[in-house]
This record gives sequence, structure tokens and C-alpha cells, in this order.
Amino acid sequence: MRCVRFLDLAATSAAVGATTGRRAKVELLAAALRALDPAEVPAGAGWLAGDLRQRQTGVGWASLRDPPPPAAESTLTVRAVDAAIDDIAAVGGPGSQARRRALLHALFAAATAGEQRMLRGLFSGELRQGAQAGLLADAIARAADVPPNAVRRALLLAGDLRAVAVAALRGGAAALADFGLQVGRPLAPMLAASAPSVDEALALTGVPAVVDVKLDGIRAQVHRSGSDIAVFTRSLDEITARVPEVVAAVRALPARELVLDGEAIGLDATGRPLPFQQTSSRAARRATPRAGGTMPNIGDAMPGGGGPAPVAPAVLAAAETTGEAVLTPYFFDLLHLDGDDLIDRPGHQRWAALASVVDPTLLVGRMVVDGPEAAGAAFAAALNAGQEGVVVKDPDAPYDAGRRGAAWVKVKPRHTLDLVVLAVEWGSGRRSGWLSNLHLGARDPATGGFVMLGKTFKGLTDEVLRWQTERFLALAVERGDWVVRVRPEQVVEIAFDGVQTSSRYPGGMALRFARVVRYRGDKTVAEADTIDAVRAIHAGRHPA
Repeated sequence: MRCVRFLDLAATSAAVGATTGRRAKVELLAAALRALDPAEVPAGAGWLAGDLRQRQTGVGWASLRDPPPPAAESTLTVRAVDAAIDDIAAVGGPGSQARRRALLHALFAAATAGEQRMLRGLFSGELRQGAQAGLLADAIARAADVPPNAVRRALLLAGDLRAVAVAALRGGAAALADFGLQVGRPLAPMLAASAPSVDEALALTGVPAVVDVKLDGIRAQVHRSGSDIAVFTRSLDEITARVPEVVAAVRALPARELVLDGEAIGLDATGRPLPFQQTSSRAARRATPRAGGTMPNIGDAMPGGGGPAPVAPAVLAAAETTGEAVLTPYFFDLLHLDGDDLIDRPGHQRWAALASVVDPTLLVGRMVVDGPEAAGAAFAAALNAGQEGVVVKDPDAPYDAGRRGAAWVKVKPRHTLDLVVLAVEWGSGRRSGWLSNLHLGARDPATGGFVMLGKTFKGLTDEVLRWQTERFLALAVERGDWVVRVRPEQVVEIAFDGVQTSSRYPGGMALRFARVVRYRGDKTVAEADTIDAVRAIHAGRHPA
């Protein structure tokens, strides 16, 4: 039984961070993976991607500030470190903070300087050595001598890099082929590219095309097996207990096994969509018993459907158990039906199957178009209904899990980017005492860092100001009298009118009239937009 030193993985991590070439990074990572004992792969593969196997450890930034002096010699193994982190994550109850601190101190005291750097990065979530999941997928393929596409497909269907690494290194391509769509296990959702107009979207998808209303809700992937139902978000977090309306709606459908893709959205009394923050806030809290009263009449208008339509009775009945805004599900795709996987079938076949089992009141507004005029009319109708825009889809495309390609193209009435907050300035006047002006950055894949693109305090309500003050003080790494610098962990959707040349910022560009649309708690920093997307907009090109 091999016993790999933790120092070896720390050295690999540092070497990958110092290397610029993708091929060289893959070789370094593949060599490290080959060296691991099979029992070490789940922890080791995750660490090389910057993730802990234990998702919640209770270790905050403050606990990492003053580590003990590093050890002179390496004594830690991969197994020992993984077991130590298990012990730290398991601490709970009275006195847990002191016990956790003691265990963390002991682990860091046994670590060399290089090992401490890696541990600090893992616990803080800031191990940016340029080895993200896509790079690890290629490294797993190289280490196991299997086709990269086989690893990527298994990763998309499994949603678990560690499990895929174990399968590839133990069983090769045959073990990877065993990964299929499993009801109850979420898979990475298919994503949409962006276009500034429906004309340009149609140029990518071709015609005829299907135009779906784009709802400003939370992504809801729903799995049903008999009476068991699970609901997952875009980031694959389970929220089943928080959305009884979604569960009730799917339980009422005439099928034994289903995997549905859609959105859950809050509606006001007229049937128009609530602001995204209200929808996401509702989904973030567990439902509480409703004290009494009657439900508002939310069935007068189906989102984007172009006319009145009743909300499913099951949704209304389940909503009576909550004292919160009603979340109504609207589905646009079907990935599995009663033992039959549909993800590799063309869209028009999946959507026909969807319409055969899902009540029309639970379907996203959709129409087939043969050109820009009809697509433009669908876009205008969606905006008039208070929706975010449309998604133009190629009806012959399969469901490409986890990928963002030209088969689905979203169109909104403005430029938007998902950026990362790098710092925040204290407000003045009416905003005195609140963190207000956001410093915005785009990801730089070449360095693993961020490129600042400007600041904004536009679009912030008093409620958002209160929330972001608490949020960013918790993320603070440096508190000045004017600027609070924060860990780059919060993604925010920013609308803007264009990108202009600017010598003020290192990237040579700045956003024009930037304003906050919403905070994206459903997106990780790794999913934020890149500086390359900003350059494409600046150059007048469609971002890839």
C-alpha cells in the first residue's frame, strides 16, 4: 500500500501554479494522480482541484490568520491530513470552537511552510493554482490513459470529480462508461450562450428555431422516482424541503420516473414575476407553516405564455403551507422518463415527451419561429410580460450537460456580466455607515486572478445595502477607513451599456454605466465571466 506524502501534493500544487502552459500543468497533475494509492484518490484529486472532500469544516478566515510556526521536516501523509480534516469537520456542540481551533493548530504545527500554504488555500477556498475541474479532467484522462471525452462525460453525469477520478484510475474507460444519468443524482445543467439580439441568436442556432421565455427565477432540476422527489439548484445543491410547491407539482404528474429541467419563480398577485432576490430569498429559507388567510390570485397570467392560464392546483395547495412568496415551477426540458434517458435525443423529441407528461400550466412559454420577425415578436412579448428575455434553441440539438454552446442562446435587452466583488467602499451622506461602492473584477484564466473593470453603487436598495454590508464585512481581509478589501468569493450580475477604453484600470477597459442587477448566490467564482468576454464586447464581437 503506497503512502503519499502531503508535501508531494503541496509541491505539485505550487508547481502547477508557477506553470503557464496547459499541457505542462496536465502532466504535473497526472503524475501526482498516478502516485496516489486508490484510497487516497478521493481526497487527493479534490485537493489538486482546490476542494476539500469535507464540504463544511467550520474553519473560518479568522482561524487561519495566525498559524503556528511551520515544521522543519515533512511528516504528514495524504491519509493523515484527510483524517485530521475529518476530525475538524466532525466537531460540534458546546466548546466546539476551542476544540476545532486546537485540532487545526495541531495540523498546521505538523505542516511544513509549503504544506501550510496548501492547507490555508484549501480551508479558505482560495487555492488558485490554475487547476480547475476542466484541467483535472484532462489530467485524470492522462493518468488513466483513457479518452478525455470519456472523463468529461462521466464528470457531467456524475457531478463528482472524485468519483470519476477513482473510477478512471481503477477501471479505465469501462468504469467511466458505467456512469449514466441516475435518477436522484443531479447532473450539471445545459447552459446558454449570449447574443445581443434575436437576429444574432438565430444566426447561431439556425432556423427553424424554438424561442423559450427566459424566466428570472432559480434553476430547478427535479428528480422523481416513485414517491421520492428531490429538487436541485443550478449549483447542484439540494433544496427539496424548501420548495414544497415544486415537489407537489411533480408528484401530481402521471409518471413513475422523471428528471425535469426548469425554473422556479415567485409571482405577485397579478401573476407577474417578483424580483429575483425575493425568489432566491424564498428558496434559501425553509418553508414555515402558514398561520391563516387566503392565497393571492396568482393564476391570472402564466409567465411569458402570452395570456391567462391557471396555476396548477397542486402548487396552490402546497403553497398554503407556507407564509412566504409562492414559488411556481415552469419546466422546459425532460432528461429522463420512466427508465428512458433522453439527454442524447434531439430537443424536439425531448420537448414532445415533456408536453406528454407535464400539465401546460407548468410549461415555460415556447413558440417555433422561422425567422427574425417572429423571434422578435416573441422577445417583445416576453419583455412585456415582465420576463428577463428569451432563450433561442436549436430543436435538433441534444441536451449537452454542463456545456455552454450555440445550441441555446439567451437574449436580454442589455449587456450583463457576472463579475466578482474585489473590494467595497464605505458610503457617504444617506449611505453613511453602509458598504456601498463595489469594486468589480472579471476572472483572468491566464493568471487565476482578477482584472478590475470599475466601480458601481447603482441599483442598490436599502435592503441590499444592509445585506451587502454584513456580507462583505464577513469577507474582509483588509479594513481601511475608506475601502474594505474582501476575499473574492461573491458573484454579482452587472448590467452596463458598453465597454470603453480606460487607462484608469490595469485591463485598459472600464464598464460604461454599470449597475447592479442581482447578487448570484447560485454561482461560484469559477463560473464568473472572464476578461476575454469583456474584451470581446469591447471589440464588438460576440463573447465565446
